Amino acid sequence: MTASPNLTSGVQLVSDLVTRIPEFRGVYETHVFHQGGVLPHVFFWDVVQDTVRSFLGEAPGAADWRSTLAFLEEQSARGVLGIDEVIVTSFLGDLPSPQEPGHAIVEQLGPLMAAKFVRIRPLG
Repeated sequence: MTASPNLTSGVQLVSDLVTRIPEFRGVYETHVFHQGGVLPHVFFWDVVQDTVRSFLGEAPGAADWRSTLAFLEEQSARGVLGIDEVIVTSFLGDLPSPQEPGHAIVEQLGPLMAAKFVRIRPLG
């Protein structure tokens, strides 16, 4: 049995993220240890949390939120279904709601991610 192309591209997205932004390496290694492999949607919960904490200035050692958003915007531009699925479902979909701290990060999204965000969460 072979992995679906969507799963493969999601795993590649995680690998590329960790390569480009090494501050995610520790989270990645913990994730792989606990999950027994890479589960992109599960991993991205931690990416969202770390990115929002960085945006709020609560995690000085975390990856800079600007780098993470720039990387994800670049990946969104590729038009790969499996990548878009992870970014939309497990990053944009898990960003803070309007009443939660860090919601203002949505105002910092690049144009492609901002358009996708508005489609999935028209009320913010």
